[in-house]
Amino acid sequence: MPSPELTWVAGASGLIGRELLAQLSDTPVLALVRRPLAGLPPSTLRREAIVDLQALPADLPAPRRVFIALGTTMAQAGSQAAFRAVDFDAVVAVARTARERGATHCGVVSALGADARSSVFYNRVKGEAEAALIGLGFERLVIARPSLLDGHREALGQPHRAGEAWSLRLARPLAGLIPKAWRPIAADRVARALRLALAQGGPAVQLLESGAMQTLGSGS
Repeated sequence: MPSPELTWVAGASGLIGRELLAQLSDTPVLALVRRPLAGLPPSTLRREAIVDLQALPADLPAPRRVFIALGTTMAQAGSQAAFRAVDFDAVVAVARTARERGATHCGVVSALGADARSSVFYNRVKGEAEAALIGLGFERLVIARPSLLDGHREALGQPHRAGEAWSLRLARPLAGLIPKAWRPIAADRVARALRLALAQGGPAVQLLESGAMQTLGSGS
């Protein structure tokens, strides 16, 4: 049986994952990671499990809800197969395992433009992952589709993303002129919007677009 309080966070070492850990500091959390987390204040409510995200061990405590903030880039992955292993295989494996263990709520970070029918490989994989999670039958599934993420990856020990850095450098001075749906969005805002949306009542499946996150994620 799932714990009435426990939350899994997969991708806890990334921009959004770290923000989720910070915002969930008052509730029991199990961070599913591939390597130990560093630079976090100690917490009696947070545990880490260093795991293979595609084959989670059977002895993990069952969650009530799961947040999945996994993702890479084609440049970092090095091949389409390696990209898919993270952005589809690992995402779906974590969600499926959580659902099998009794989780009823799932919040996942996808991407703007995700579409299983897209001719663009990145968008297609993201869309296929969304469709797979919908098929798992969560009572409540919130799919966040953020625009370009604004944050400092290097401070978390993540590889520098040159394309993302250049896009942010160009977009930040013009942010006020860019429609909410397209402007860069801060990682803490995405995390807050995803967390709040999942806690609210709503349809079994909710697509949370970037513009809506700019608004919902601006509060506390």
